[in-house]
Amino acid sequence: MTSTQPPATAPKPAAASDTALATSQGKTTIADTVVSKIAGLSAREVHGVYDLGGGAQRIVGQLRERIPGASVNHGQGVSVEVGEKQAAVDIDIVADYGVAIVDLAGGIRRNVIAAIEKMTGLEVTEVNITVNDVHVEDDSDDDTSTDSSRPARVQ
Repeated sequence: MTSTQPPATAPKPAAASDTALATSQGKTTIADTVVSKIAGLSAREVHGVYDLGGGAQRIVGQLRERIPGASVNHGQGVSVEVGEKQAAVDIDIVADYGVAIVDLAGGIRRNVIAAIEKMTGLEVTEVNITVNDVHVEDDSDDDTSTDSSRPARVQ
């Protein structure tokens, strides 16, 4: 009587608990900085995003870019929490003036979720967006002197 056993090199069937990141053949761990960078790059791709980060973060980023040999921080304005199967993202943005912020936020969410899920296999549970400022194309129009040709609006 000969037994018919599968050859030793046959792949094992996937266990019920296997995911794209944890299989019977090993585990993949993705660092927070990787997810942060993906989220930052994909958020910047959306039309209407002028910059990422709050005021202080943007100033530090501008100073960093002026240092010879320094690299750009693509994760600026992005904070993430990464688990074994899921990720949550918080993004601080500066929007371009004239862009509908509700539509902008929806576009950022779609782009960030698609990029992270496609590139990492993590499920994105939430993308929280904070709009810190609105960028006006020409800030030189804001001068503090009053125009004498217009009547005062407030007396």
